[in-house]
Amino acid sequence: MTILIGLTGWGDHPRLHQNHSNTKDKLITYSSHFPLVEVDSAFYAIQSPSQYENWVTKTPDSFRFVIKAFQSITGHDRKNLTNLEMKQLIQDFKESIKPVVEANKLNALLFQFPPWFSLQSKNINKLRKLREWMGPLPVALEFRNRTWLEERQADTISFLKKEGWIHVICDEPQAGEGSVPLVLETTHSQNALVRFHGRNVHGWNNHGQENWREVRFLYRYNQTELLQWVEYIKQLEKQVETVTLLFNNNSGGDAYDNAKQLIQLLNIEYEGLHPKQMDFFDLL
Repeated sequence: MTILIGLTGWGDHPRLHQNHSNTKDKLITYSSHFPLVEVDSAFYAIQSPSQYENWVTKTPDSFRFVIKAFQSITGHDRKNLTNLEMKQLIQDFKESIKPVVEANKLNALLFQFPPWFSLQSKNINKLRKLREWMGPLPVALEFRNRTWLEERQADTISFLKKEGWIHVICDEPQAGEGSVPLVLETTHSQNALVRFHGRNVHGWNNHGQENWREVRFLYRYNQTELLQWVEYIKQLEKQVETVTLLFNNNSGGDAYDNAKQLIQLLNIEYEGLHPKQMDFFDLL
């Protein structure tokens, strides 16, 4: 059983990089602290294979990536693509990530769907097609519409198991239709994926405001909340080979501290990471 704890992105964490100003080395610094990372930039643009090759070479052999699917694939841009156009996008996406796959550093491909992706037959069909087109690659599915996990939870979990999707377990604000409840159900024997978005209800629903992105994930988990997650993780450990946990509550820079806290609470000491860079104050 393996527990992998990391953050979404490696650059936007002030506490992690406060003593290291060289931005080119941020992934190297990051991978001296955590065994995996979520590649969030892949959501905004399909990255080049050479970019992934660069990231692969900068990380230890045991390091793993969760790669977020491009936004046009999950429908965030609201474009109505034909099957042919979607298949081409999928092909481009798969080609881009080949260096990660070939280096055996892929943990999962994360398909996060928008709040308007509700429980409808056309969306069920889309999930079936995407799963088929992705082939044997490990794919994880995150809902942002609660109809899937509130109205038909048992059916949804059964569908994900049958189709081979990894159910993304979300710790997030309970803020109406555009959020999902915490459902501690695994759908894949190899991997359970958990994403921590914080519990800031006001920030979650603050769409349209200038500071929306600054406050959406503004939340710091307290000791009691993390201890509850220690118990949840023990439940998940019994069902899968790997439990993957990603902290996304970084509007206020809290993801790094919370991830470190959870690692400590679970008494985990990761081996095979990059050596930590020596800080001047460590010498005193």
